[in-house]
Amino acid sequence: MASVGFFGRLSNLWRGFVSLWISDVEKKHPEIAYENAINSMIEKYTALKRATAAIIRRREELEQRLTTKSKELAQVEADLNTAIETNQQDLGVVLLQKQKALSDEVGSLKSDLEIAVKDADSAKASLVQVQGEIKKLKAEKDTMLARMASAQARVKIQEQLEGLSVDNEVKALENVREHIKNTIAQASLNKELSESDLDNRLKQLRAQTGDVTAKNEWERLRAAHSNKAAQKTM
Repeated sequence: MASVGFFGRLSNLWRGFVSLWISDVEKKHPEIAYENAINSMIEKYTALKRATAAIIRRREELEQRLTTKSKELAQVEADLNTAIETNQQDLGVVLLQKQKALSDEVGSLKSDLEIAVKDADSAKASLVQVQGEIKKLKAEKDTMLARMASAQARVKIQEQLEGLSVDNEVKALENVREHIKNTIAQASLNKELSESDLDNRLKQLRAQTGDVTAKNEWERLRAAHSNKAAQKTM
């Protein structure tokens, strides 16, 4: 008994693992779950269709039997009337018994036929309903799979956007900005240095101009003094 219980629990555990595994597979591949559900409903529809066909066949058989027995009953009643008119008592007794049996059978067939008609109508309605459910499920499959694909695409794009890093780009721009600033500063420095060099050269030029002017003035004064001295000696 303990062994049977152990194997029963092991079997339940295994079925549980298989069920969880199937559930995970269906979540990752919803088209499989939809296809399995649709196939299961198609199988039920096929079985219901066979059952409905059997119910309709029984209804048709009952209709045929009722028609046949109703004709027989009508014939027996006609014969009974003839037996009464011709005063054939022995045939009349037999016909009365046959009429009673046929009347009971016709009544039973009518009851059975009413039930068979209701069963057939109910089965056909169930067939139409299941067929409609299959169509709805197929349409739902197409819609839901399309929405799933769209959602997966959006999630993938979001993940890609979240995974993008702009650090390198920002760092590259910072380096460019720094380089531009340094270049501008260097140009400004060169300009300042150039202007400073011109100022120095101008100062030196002015100093040289002073020296030249002084020398020229000296030479002029010396020449004038020489001229005066020469005039005195004459």
